[in-house]
Amino acid sequence: MNLVADYYNAFEISPVPAPSPDAKAPEVYRGIYGMPMFVTVPTSDLAASVDFWTRGLGFIDLFTIPDRLTHLRRWAFQDVLLVPADHPAEPSALTVSFACVQNQIDEIAQACAELRPGCTTGPRTTPWNTVDLEVITPEGARVIMTAARPLDPDSAEARYLEAGGITAPRE
Repeated sequence: MNLVADYYNAFEISPVPAPSPDAKAPEVYRGIYGMPMFVTVPTSDLAASVDFWTRGLGFIDLFTIPDRLTHLRRWAFQDVLLVPADHPAEPSALTVSFACVQNQIDEIAQACAELRPGCTTGPRTTPWNTVDLEVITPEGARVIMTAARPLDPDSAEARYLEAGGITAPRE
């Protein structure tokens, strides 16, 4: 049963470019919209968290309400709200993933490691055809920066996806 057959290609609404080793990342999106999804991350040091997310993970400070919250963003629909907390959190088992392009993975890993040595794991190649970098942020959020790779329809990854009902297009 091919469950994906009931759906259609809607890539035109996504800011994520087609997978390619030289794909260009979209610009940071500065527009205001009704957020279809966002992550709220409690932090005991708002300034340090903003610094890490902006210099390490490539977000911008879209706006700040002093001592209340900072709204961070990368691409459209990649929104994070940092809010004050009384105490630091332990790293979570829960992860949040943000799309990036392949040529950003090493740059993000290096920037994060310079800010917080030992905070990254990977990058690693996944069976679902991405390259993933895991980052533990200062407030204990487990962030996965994930970049899709071009899919070879004859690869092990294509067979893995096919087994789950996703058939790779043939050119």
